[in-house]
Amino acid sequence: MENGIDKESGSMLFCEEELIEVSGLKKGGDFVEVTCGCTSHKYGDAVGKLRVFSNGDLEITCECTPGCNEVNWFSLVVQQEDVHAYFRALLWCLLQKMLALSLHRPHKLTPAAFEKHSGRETARKWKNNVWLIVKGEKVPLSKTAFLKYYNQASKNGNGIHKAHGGRVCHRDEFVRCSRCKKERRFRLQTKEECRIHHDALADVNWKCSDILYDRITCDDDEERASRRVYRGCSRSPTCKGCTSCVCFGCEICRFTDCSCQTCIDFIRNAKA
Repeated sequence: MENGIDKESGSMLFCEEELIEVSGLKKGGDFVEVTCGCTSHKYGDAVGKLRVFSNGDLEITCECTPGCNEVNWFSLVVQQEDVHAYFRALLWCLLQKMLALSLHRPHKLTPAAFEKHSGRETARKWKNNVWLIVKGEKVPLSKTAFLKYYNQASKNGNGIHKAHGGRVCHRDEFVRCSRCKKERRFRLQTKEECRIHHDALADVNWKCSDILYDRITCDDDEERASRRVYRGCSRSPTCKGCTSCVCFGCEICRFTDCSCQTCIDFIRNAKA
């Protein structure tokens, strides 16, 4: 044991050269945990803990609240003379966590959801926008070794229904707020994102403020109609629905712990 890190557990995931001078390093039985962050020009640095699992899963716990023990991160932000942005981010994330606790939801995010939660202006590029601290410098996640299990799982398919080019075939969907009647976009690239949309669609009282990973309220403008036609299809940007972007059920968008008839039927048929 050295500096609180168990050198035996998790040692098979990465070699020592890949972990040298990575900030916040901890090793578990089937995961490695490091400090990560994402920077917004408006809100500053959002900080969290990234866990990399041997099956390719990536999980980030947001830790940018006053209860966080990341004192060194506060010093970093002070040096950048961005204290006001830091405290704006602290206040927002504290409110987010309070809401998550009230709904009994763990505040654990995918990298894509963490990127949106941080308020990053150029979202949907989480591999480059989420960073680690290596040798005292911010390094994009894509330039580290911590994506190798994720990339391997994506390449192998891991049982997930794929569209052309290996992309998960779920286009963006919209849900209408029960209060303001505005439609809000949901991206469905991960199982967590699909579950969030699945639950929102089933909730007749769903409202804008229920989105935990994004700063959206009923006061925010609805996405322009000219923008809504872009749904993320890999075949055509303005596709209205095709076999490349419309999924009728797969392991990523159906859930064994859901009691809706759609999920029950899918799970039953999958076992048959």
